[in-house]
Amino acid sequence: MEVTRIASFEVDHNVLKPGLYISRVDGDITTYDIRTRVPNQPDLMDNSTMHTCEHMLATYFRNSEIKDDVIYFGAMGCQTGFYLLVRNADHHQVLKVLRECVDKTIHHEGAVFGNSAKECGNYRTLNLSMAQAECRRYAKILEMVDADNLNY
Repeated sequence: MEVTRIASFEVDHNVLKPGLYISRVDGDITTYDIRTRVPNQPDLMDNSTMHTCEHMLATYFRNSEIKDDVIYFGAMGCQTGFYLLVRNADHHQVLKVLRECVDKTIHHEGAVFGNSAKECGNYRTLNLSMAQAECRRYAKILEMVDADNLNY
């Protein structure tokens, strides 16, 4: 059986920098590469940071002005970022909402969303301060992102 390479394996991860990229467009669904870390470096997100960012950002996205168009938000297995799938994406609006969700996570007080055994399969690894540190780091990167230039 011949296997076709997926598009994300065509991106040269040796030169990829943190930022926001359009990974692919499938009809009316755009997959965004929310790259928070430099690939293939020792400085990867640990599970607690990645898991907590996923809980916080997914919840904020699904409560944002684009909530009806959010298809999926989740962590990359390589520990360098997240994927966001949005229907009918306007890149300027997505960037605006991403910045807002990151900022809300930075300033969040109280429990992590989904912080119980009933709501999460590994809730004991959630750590808000680690997610907030990751979001503070990424917020600085987002200051430089231009919604008109989201290509790899």
